Amino acid sequence: MGGWPELEKYIDRAPTSKEMMAWIELIVSQGIRRAGYPADGWTEEWAAEQFRETGLADVRLEPLDTPIWRPRSATFEIWPTGRPDEAIRFQGLALPYTTPTEGTEGPLARMENGEVRGSIAVQEIGFTQLPQTEVEARATGSYDPEGVFPDLVQTVPFDLPHVLDFDIAIKDGATAYVGLLTGLPWETSDFYWPYDAERRPIPGIWLSGADGQRVRELMTSGECEGRIVSDATITEETTHNVVGTLPGASDHWVIVGSHHDGPWASAVEDASGVALVLAQATFWASVPQELRPHNMLFVLTSGHMAGAAGTQAFIAAHPELFPRVVLEMHLEHAARQAEVVDGEVVPTDHPEVRWWFTTQAPQLEQLVADSLAAEDLRRSWILSPTAFAPNPATDGAYFYYTGVPLVQLITTPMYIFDPRDTPDKVDERSLVPLTRGAARIIAGTAGCEPDTLRVPIDGA
Repeated sequence: MGGWPELEKYIDRAPTSKEMMAWIELIVSQGIRRAGYPADGWTEEWAAEQFRETGLADVRLEPLDTPIWRPRSATFEIWPTGRPDEAIRFQGLALPYTTPTEGTEGPLARMENGEVRGSIAVQEIGFTQLPQTEVEARATGSYDPEGVFPDLVQTVPFDLPHVLDFDIAIKDGATAYVGLLTGLPWETSDFYWPYDAERRPIPGIWLSGADGQRVRELMTSGECEGRIVSDATITEETTHNVVGTLPGASDHWVIVGSHHDGPWASAVEDASGVALVLAQATFWASVPQELRPHNMLFVLTSGHMAGAAGTQAFIAAHPELFPRVVLEMHLEHAARQAEVVDGEVVPTDHPEVRWWFTTQAPQLEQLVADSLAAEDLRRSWILSPTAFAPNPATDGAYFYYTGVPLVQLITTPMYIFDPRDTPDKVDERSLVPLTRGAARIIAGTAGCEPDTLRVPIDGA
C-alpha cells in the first residue's frame, strides 16, 4: 500500500492547530451541546456550512428521530427513620434519561449489602485506575517511544466494576437510585452517565463526593429514609447528521466521521473530533481528485450522548454503501492528560492515552503503526475492535457490525463527562500530527478493494 509520498506536498494546505482551536472554541462558546439543544442545532448548521466552504459536494443535513433529555433540577433528602423533621437536602444531577419524579420516598439500602427491593438503592462510585500493563495484554501494537506505558496508570471516567450497577438495582426491585461520587478525584455531581438513552423506569441522582460522604455518615449512624425529586423532560425530536462527499480515484469509499454533540459545552468531547473531521475534509478537498485514493464521505453524527442515535441512523439509511467501503475512520477526543491539584482539574503537557481500534488485518495494522510512528503520536495503543467490549468504545461502534474495515481513534480522559472539559484540555499540539497521521492511513488504502482489509467479525 502507498500513496502518501505524492500527497505529502499538499499537507500544508490542511488547517493549522491555531485554526482548529478557533473552531473548537467557537463551538464551545455556543453553550451546552446535547442533542436537541440550541447549541447543537447551531453546530449542525455551522458544520454544514464549513463543509460547503471547504468544497465538499452533496452537503446535506440528514434528519433522524432522537431521544432528547432536558434536566431541570434534582434533589435528594435523607433523614433518620421515623424523624422526617430532621431531613437534610442535597442538590445533584439526575442520571440521564431516568424517570422524573415529584417525590419517590422509601428506606435506604446500600447496594453492597445485596438487598434493595422496595428501597432506594445507595452506592458509592469512583473512577477506575487502569494500569497500562492491563491494556498491553489486550493490545496488538503500540507506539510508546518514551517507554512510559509499563509504569503509567490512567484514571478513566468510569467505575468499571460497577459501570451499570444502576441496572442491577432496577432488576433487583429498587424504587430509586442514589449514586455517591465519593471516589472521584474532584468535587462534582455533574457526571453525565449513562448516555445510552435507555429510558429507565426509576429515578436516579448523582451526588458530589462531599455530599455523598455526609449521606454515608448518616446511614452508618442508623437506618435512614430518603426522598428523590427530579424534574426533567424526555421527548423525541428531529436532529441531524451532517454529511458531505468528495469524488476520488476509485468507485469505492472511505468514510471519515465523528459526532457533533456533547454532554456539556464540551471541548474534547467532541468539538475536537469535529475539528479533526473538518481538517480531513479541508485537506482532501485541496488535493487533485486523482490523488484521493477513493471517494470520500465525511459525517458528523448527532446523538452520540443519546445512545449513538446518529451513527445508527446513518447506517440504517445507507445499507447500499457498506459493500463498497474500503475504510471507516472515526476521530474522537484530542485530549490532554490531566491531574487534580487542590481540587481542580489541571491539564498536563502530556497527551491522554490514545486507543486506535483497528481491524485485525495485518496490512492495516502495519499501516496504522507506521503512521503513528511517522507523526510521533506517542502514548498510542493499537487495539482490536473487540479489545474491551463486543464493539469499539467509540461513537462509530456500530460500523463494526457492517463488516467494514475500521480505524477508530478515541481517548478517555477523566474529565470527559464533566463541565470541566474546557478548551485548555484539548491537546493542541497533537491536532496537526493527528491530521497528518489520519491522512497517511487513508492514503495508504490506495489500490485496496473493499475486501482487501476485511476480516470476519466476531459472531458472523
